[in-house]
Amino acid sequence: MIYPHATPVGQPVRTTGAQGRLYGRQYDWGVFNRGNGEAAGFGPVGRYGIAPWAEDWSRLRQTGKRSDPFDILKFIPLNKDGSVWLSFSGETRARNWFESRPGLGTQKVNDSGRFAVRNLYGADLHLGSHVRLFGQLINGNAGGWRPYSYGSTYRKKLDMQQAFIEFKWTMLHAKSGFLFGRQQFVGAPSYMMYNRETPNVPLSWNGFRGYMVWPRFRIDGWDFVQTDDSHNKMFHDGENYNNRLYGFNFTWAPPDGRFMHDRTYSFLDLFYIGYKLAGRNSAVATPTNGSSEGFNTRNNFGVRWHGLAGPFEFSLGGIWQGGVFRYARTNQARNVSGYAINTLVGYRIPKNPFHTFLGLQTDVYSGGNKNKTSGTIGTYISPFNPQTNYLDTTTYMTGSNLISFAPLIKATFLKSVSLQVKYPLFWRYSTQDPIYKSSGFYKFTQDFNGKFIGMAPQAALAWQITDHLSWTQYVSRFMTSHALNKAGGSSGTYYQSNFVFRF
Repeated sequence: MIYPHATPVGQPVRTTGAQGRLYGRQYDWGVFNRGNGEAAGFGPVGRYGIAPWAEDWSRLRQTGKRSDPFDILKFIPLNKDGSVWLSFSGETRARNWFESRPGLGTQKVNDSGRFAVRNLYGADLHLGSHVRLFGQLINGNAGGWRPYSYGSTYRKKLDMQQAFIEFKWTMLHAKSGFLFGRQQFVGAPSYMMYNRETPNVPLSWNGFRGYMVWPRFRIDGWDFVQTDDSHNKMFHDGENYNNRLYGFNFTWAPPDGRFMHDRTYSFLDLFYIGYKLAGRNSAVATPTNGSSEGFNTRNNFGVRWHGLAGPFEFSLGGIWQGGVFRYARTNQARNVSGYAINTLVGYRIPKNPFHTFLGLQTDVYSGGNKNKTSGTIGTYISPFNPQTNYLDTTTYMTGSNLISFAPLIKATFLKSVSLQVKYPLFWRYSTQDPIYKSSGFYKFTQDFNGKFIGMAPQAALAWQITDHLSWTQYVSRFMTSHALNKAGGSSGTYYQSNFVFRF
């Protein structure tokens, strides 16, 4: 729980109590703090620095509760009664990769080794109990041998990652708030969109967000434009008005129950999330193995039910994606109709010293037909970077025209070491649509006519060395199918290591 993942399913340690937390400094959102606290809508909260904008260190106003050397930086009173106070947070991450055949063999380099380091340091100023200002700086650099695809999201001079003001009050018996400014948004399911964690620079947004939280019901609404991080000059990031994100979410926490002599609780999310895209992110595939840019409006209506029932843990979600695409050159309009189904169901062995979790993850993302130049577009897209390791560690696959089936097992050893082994298998949803990657789609030397893409057995080892230091390692072997090899694809080995300091 010191370093939680962005999903409440399969957490290393199951906790008890009304909030179900052993670690973490989260605001008091009641039952929505259960698990990793993700249900509150502000991302997973560990003890230090996973989502520093969602941390509340006001309890350290009582100096007797300080137990860590860094606690002196977490609550700094600026007046006599401590109602005005400052909290600092920080992260330095060193990450390195090795890939024998990057991008299913489509990159021009082999045996690529890359290295990246980033720094995220912030301050949270509380002006009484109703107003706070949060700011966070970022910089990053990258190098390596035979590197590829380095841009401004890897190499970033000092800039403002987040800068927002939040107002809090009680309205209609709900804990309410309004955030305005530049901020990271992780209020959607992590398999749909997340922080963009593989590069150095996470996604951030500019606009407003409002919320209301009752004991078992919460609502949330937002309207953002994406931060333009395409520059590499100091304090030069602006707004990218081509990409817009807006929507609302309703979450209900049903009454608790009992199942198989153990407790049950769950959360039901109903949400609408809209995208407006232009440029490369909005392009559609064409019959000539190329792409046509245009203007994309995608309307996502979704439902997600997640929680635990005795020894079983589950997350069941579905999204219908409608909208319209307009070609940039001709302004021709085509309707959109796609969908995604995302499920993860698992069983935690009772009274097991390693908290062993056995699960099955299945994902379906609809595809279309690149040979059609009119009519409905059936390809579901997820342009804003789902959680990095959700589908596969290599990040070669993304949520478009894809069927994935992945058994997994996770266990925690010595309270500080966890191991997950996962074996995903991948197919194309439609053989008339290409294989998609995080930006665009793959182009092989020959036509790929098969349906089965391949499989990627992978393992993840996480060691929480101290409360502030963690070391995670990922290894995978992406084994491409015979049909994909004939088209010019290639199997490859992937390794990644992350050494992270947080306070």
